[in-house]
Amino acid sequence: MTRAAGICVTGGAGYIGSHACLALAARGLEPVVVDNLSTGSREAVRWGPLVKLDLRQTDALTETLLRHSVDTVLHFAASAYVGESVTDPRKYYENNVGGMLSLLTACARAGVTTFILSSSCATYGVPDTIPVNEATVQHPINPYGMTKLMCEQMLRDIAAQSGMSYGILRYFNVAGADASGILRERHDPETHLIPLALFAAAGWTPALRLFGDDYDTPDGSCIRDYVHVSDLVHGHMLALEHLQQNGGDLTVNLGSGQQTSNFDIVAMVEHITDRRVPVEIGPRRAGDPPVLVADTGHARALLGFRPQRSDLATIVSDAARSFGLEAPNVRFA
Repeated sequence: MTRAAGICVTGGAGYIGSHACLALAARGLEPVVVDNLSTGSREAVRWGPLVKLDLRQTDALTETLLRHSVDTVLHFAASAYVGESVTDPRKYYENNVGGMLSLLTACARAGVTTFILSSSCATYGVPDTIPVNEATVQHPINPYGMTKLMCEQMLRDIAAQSGMSYGILRYFNVAGADASGILRERHDPETHLIPLALFAAAGWTPALRLFGDDYDTPDGSCIRDYVHVSDLVHGHMLALEHLQQNGGDLTVNLGSGQQTSNFDIVAMVEHITDRRVPVEIGPRRAGDPPVLVADTGHARALLGFRPQRSDLATIVSDAARSFGLEAPNVRFA
């Protein structure tokens, strides 16, 4: 493995960031992880050094980038819970927008040339048409989505002034775990639907709470686009290669393009684990649009992005296997 190749992964102790580090390591690179460990796990940092640091510490962050000769940043660090952003918006503006401004300032000082931002489909709000393409008007309906939209604009403005190439990758619902079992789908606190459904199936929690069953959708529950985390980070590698070869900028959706309802998740978890998932229905959650599904045509045409593990059966099977919950008679590649 070669020494750091000038790549920094912010939030590399978290779920998606650690999978990105695994993908970089598979390419012979050793990423420098910057993470304050507020939600990430130290044990997930296995493929390069960890610098425990809050992104808002601009001077210390600049020194870290210079010391490790960083020329490329993959930015995953952010507060990322829609519901919490509604109840505690100040936290989201401080962490996401404040952290982004500090990071971009440090990048400009350190001469970083390539920057990839983890953005979100939450920037679209309730889109006028489905599937959602990159030209869809962005009208966030929750503070989390608004902070991501602000980060996108900050990156465009500051990159133009500092000469950085950049990629804006708008995620849809990320799920699953690497097939090797080295990492799992873990969040602290856990609010993601598939792990929570698995926990309910295992009896680790009393029931899975779903927010609303009266949406204007075929089964009344929210519909989302689930993309396997390994496919998602492969999209990052493709974006990084594109920017390194061509420079400039890009903005793409990263999803599967497939519609999956909350009740589809419940049914698949029951099939994969061969266990019942007890469900409680609660009221709709503020800030939740009924349907969000990606048009991935631009990512496919520009980057060659073609998800390989994002069918629902594989996503749930990989997640279940990482928790030791897959039924012995059910197997997926």
